[in-house]
Amino acid sequence: MYVVCKDHVELAIDKFVDEFEDAPDIVDLDEVEFSDWERPIKCCMDCEHEANFLVV
Repeated sequence: MYVVCKDHVELAIDKFVDEFEDAPDIVDLDEVEFSDWERPIKCCMDCEHEANFLVV
């Protein structure tokens, strides 16, 4: 699972495919809320941008 900004979506997809050998689902975090999970504020790719997408 990767929580990333717009700039790192493609990188997260590539990493997911390399790791799991399957296509991920992309979730726009501005359009959904999870009751048992708090959305990270920053991109997990060590950048300072806001996390906008969940790649699972």
